[in-house]
Amino acid sequence: MQEAIVIGAGIAGIAASIRLAVKGYNVNVYEANDYPGGKMTSINVGDFRFDAGPSLFTLPGLVTELFELCGDEPEEYFKYDKKETICNYFWDDGYNYSMPSGRTEIIQGMANHFDVSESTIDSYLERSKVKYDLTNPIFIEKSLHKLSTYFSKETIVAFLNMLRLDLFSTLHGKNRKVFSDSKLIQIFDRFATYNGSSPYQTSGIMSMIPHLEMGLGTYFPEGGMKSISQSLYELAKRQGVKFHFSQFVEEILLEDKKALGVKINGEIIKSDVLISNMDIFSTYKKLLSKHRQPKKILDQERSSSALIFYWGVNGNHSKLDLHNILFSDSYKEEFNYIFEKKEIHKDPTIYINISSKCNDSDAPTNCENWFVMINTPSDTGQDWDAFISKSRKNIIEKIDKVLNIDLESLILEEDILDPRLIESRTSSHQGSLYGTSSNSQYSAFLRHPNFSRDISNLYFVGGSVHPGGGIPLCLNSAKIVSNLI
Repeated sequence: MQEAIVIGAGIAGIAASIRLAVKGYNVNVYEANDYPGGKMTSINVGDFRFDAGPSLFTLPGLVTELFELCGDEPEEYFKYDKKETICNYFWDDGYNYSMPSGRTEIIQGMANHFDVSESTIDSYLERSKVKYDLTNPIFIEKSLHKLSTYFSKETIVAFLNMLRLDLFSTLHGKNRKVFSDSKLIQIFDRFATYNGSSPYQTSGIMSMIPHLEMGLGTYFPEGGMKSISQSLYELAKRQGVKFHFSQFVEEILLEDKKALGVKINGEIIKSDVLISNMDIFSTYKKLLSKHRQPKKILDQERSSSALIFYWGVNGNHSKLDLHNILFSDSYKEEFNYIFEKKEIHKDPTIYINISSKCNDSDAPTNCENWFVMINTPSDTGQDWDAFISKSRKNIIEKIDKVLNIDLESLILEEDILDPRLIESRTSSHQGSLYGTSSNSQYSAFLRHPNFSRDISNLYFVGGSVHPGGGIPLCLNSAKIVSNLI
């Protein structure tokens, strides 16, 4: 039986281990933390439970297909529900909009709430679907770095439709051309943050992302987001995958440009296949420090990071749902601060996730667990303690104004996550959430491949390599690597 080693038990590493186990490999996963899941874990603060990282769940089929691959019935081990409300949006002028689930409902709702016709929304959502359908088989499901990808029927069709992909406009430019209502533009601009980028810089092709929410729907897994990584961890163990926690890989061992295994606590552990789920920057700098470094890739601009307040809040707040966005009044300036000034704007867009709206046990009776996040620059040595203090004050003032509450008096428990902690806990360089940013039309091609061009038997999965960050893309990276192997 051939041996496989996976470095890191993030969701991509777990998914890769499952796929290799099914192929007949004896798989060992080495994880520096004492728990699986990477960013997708949970924390308890007093009597409140929080999903610590990702909070949006789309494309559940990418999870359930792993159970089916192993011959399990997904619903026996992993349950989820479709959300009737996608997100609640709020603005400083008192306006708010609750986006329903379902394309017809979305079209009618937007036409009723904003200065836009149903036909304009319908056309935008249809183009979003077309872009997704055209690019998904190439940019997401296959390696962009293998010549065979470019000789497929799907690639030819995509290139014939190049002008429909809006590759050479910005997302904001695309949205401004279609919509005149500034609030509606802001709703569609925010999808740039799904890969840690700016709508004023990232390509207009990102207008395919709304199809994931508005066309295919958003979901909530029973037990919270952690149940995704936990259920896959249990699935991997049932396939014979062995997990080794609190194990720091010191080095990837090479000989004649071939990966032979890893060194842990001075011990050499050999393998036939090696997969790194560690951030690609950290993989090269820490584990491949003696090997030639891909400078152009490693020097790319990092994606945004996050400042998160985990607040246990007294009371039930009916204006809020699972997903909530309080928009900045200075949206363009906010992104300028993040990517140009490397600072946090005084009026940041605030995301509030409240899983207790769907999972009662996440908070005590008559209380809610508020996961309150703002986008920030990655950590380049800023004074984060000062940022945290100022941002906390600004966030509370904004929430008080928009929701007409006295939040400070309602906060019963608090914990904080900043870019420094994100890096220390997950080895994500500078605490960036998605590896490199996508602030250019060439970003997809500049991400590191899922394989090494000059080291045989070495592969890469996770949010810092192709096809990108976020749960669906991480799961697809594992599928790509499995197919390459």
